[in-house]
Formats: sequence, structure tokens, C-alpha cells
Amino acid sequence: MLTTIAIFAVVYFARDLVLPVMLGFLFALTLSPINRYLQKFGLPAAVSAAFLIFLSALSIGAVVFFAGDTVRSWTEDAPSIARELKHKLSGVTEAIDAVKDASSQVEEMTAAPSDGPQEVVVQQPGLLNSAVTVVASSATSIGVALILALFLLSSGDLFYIKLVRAFPKLSEKKKALATVYDIERQVSGYLLTITAINAGLGVSVGVALWLIGLEYAYVWGIAAFLLNYLPILGGIAGTLLVAVHAIIFFDSLSFALVAPLVYQTLTSIEAQFITPYLIGKRLKLNIVAVFLTVVLWAWLWGVAGALVAVPFLLVFKIICDKIDELHIIANFLSAAENNARLSG
Repeated sequence: MLTTIAIFAVVYFARDLVLPVMLGFLFALTLSPINRYLQKFGLPAAVSAAFLIFLSALSIGAVVFFAGDTVRSWTEDAPSIARELKHKLSGVTEAIDAVKDASSQVEEMTAAPSDGPQEVVVQQPGLLNSAVTVVASSATSIGVALILALFLLSSGDLFYIKLVRAFPKLSEKKKALATVYDIERQVSGYLLTITAINAGLGVSVGVALWLIGLEYAYVWGIAAFLLNYLPILGGIAGTLLVAVHAIIFFDSLSFALVAPLVYQTLTSIEAQFITPYLIGKRLKLNIVAVFLTVVLWAWLWGVAGALVAVPFLLVFKIICDKIDELHIIANFLSAAENNARLSG
């Protein structure tokens, strides 16, 4: 238990170091099967790795190019957006303000006079400065992760060879190599499949919101693509953000609610039917374990932690499946049908 607490403490305080490394390994695991496939055509590992990393960087740059200016303008106009939203929801906010005023009056009447020292309030940095800091930190982490993934992919099978040599017994060599290949296959399959699903969802959301006349529909399509990497929480966050933008953009409050309803409907169809059908057999994880893992890593690292939570849990479960002493943990992490099969 003390070791586990120590590990989480180190992970929390060493976020700027551990996060790019973890992202780099995830990039490498995702692209390894594609890199190995390209090598069958005679391409050296370094060339195919550089090509894949270039495409990845180009895709990230395209997302930033198409959505960056709009998001930056929204960040700068956040105070005016908040005022407009408050004006549109004046009927709702008046009732909330009345409750707050009554609560404040009760507190003032019950509070005893005090001649103690004055309270000092530390002014927090502005929203724009915070956004710039987050963007700079994210860009650095992604850059380091891509470079690390480039080195890992360029090395070819060197990592696997060294792993095999690290174990003295042949049975241990086979188990270690099978574990690594299983991790690579499942993590790569999961991330590539979920990326394709998210791309389809993003296009569907963008087209649907454009058809109902919502401004910057393509930005919300990109947002749907990115937010859907967050299990459970991404769809909720996207629905709320679309609702805020629609309320500000449309004059009619009732018509504005169509946009978040469309967004939630599409994400629900994806979550309830498409994703379980395409990756249900691959992602054999307990939904409770997935939710708790996302919450834990979101608490540790914020949004970045929530993004890497499911791949990390998938890797951990595969390792538990391969080690006899950890089978009980793998059983708890497995889906209900797997638990029934194991108990039977």
C-alpha cells in the first residue's frame, strides 16, 4: 500500500516528465503495426517511422490550424460571452440569484462581528494567460512524445530483442514476448479503432449542426472528435459546451436546445451501439473500473490523465492476465461476461 501511494505521489508531482514519456509509448504502440507493415515493402524502420510521425504531427497541426483561431477568439471574448449567456438565461438566473441573496442575508444576520485581521485575496491569473500556459505545456508534451515515439519506432525490433535477452529461461522469454505483442496488438487496435470512430462522429456532428444552422459547426465537429477520447465524460462536456454556444447564437431558447439534443443523440448512438460493436470484444474491461480509472487519472493529471486512462488500464489488465499472481486483479478488471466465464 505504501508503495502504491509513493508511486501515485511521484506520478502526480512528476507529471511534466512522466506524461510525455507515456504519450510517446502510446504513440509508438499505436503505430508499431503500421510501421512493421510498411517495412514489408522494403522501407527501413527509420524511414517508415519518420513518415508516420510526420503524418501524426501534420494531423495535430491541421486540428490546431482549423480550430485554433476560433477557440482563441472565444477565450478572449469569454467575459462578453458570459454576459450574453446570463442575459439569455435571465429567467433562470433571477431565481438562482434570489436564493443566493436570501442565503447571504441569513449569513450576515447570524455572523458575529469580528475585528480580526483583514482577509488577503490572491488574484488568480486571467483566463487568457491560463489558456496560453496550458497550450504551451501541451505543445511541449506532444513534441517530446512524438520525438520519443520516433526513436522507439526507428529502433525496429531492438526493444523486443533486449527484452528477450533480459530473461534467463526460455519460458520466461516466451511469456515476456507474448505479453509485449499482446499489449501492442490490443492497445494499437483500440486506439486506431477509436480514432476512426471519433472521426466519423466528428463528421456527423459537424454536418448535423451545420444543417440546423449553428455557427462554427466544423469546430464542434473537431471538438466532438477530441472529446470522445474521454470515456463517459467527453460526451457530457461536449453537450454542455454546444448548449452554451447555441443559446448565445440562436434567438429562440427552445430552438437553441436542438443543438445539444442532436449532439447528445449522436454521441449516445456511438456509445451504445457503434463502439460496443466495433471494440466490445477487444476492450474486455469492467465499466466501473474504466470510470474509476478515468476519474483517478483526471484527478492526477486533468484532461491529459483522462485521455491516457483507458490505454493505461488496458495495458495493466494484459499484464495481470499474463502473471499468475495477478489473475485475481485481472478478474476484477474484466467485463461481466469474462467474470462469469472465469467463475464457471
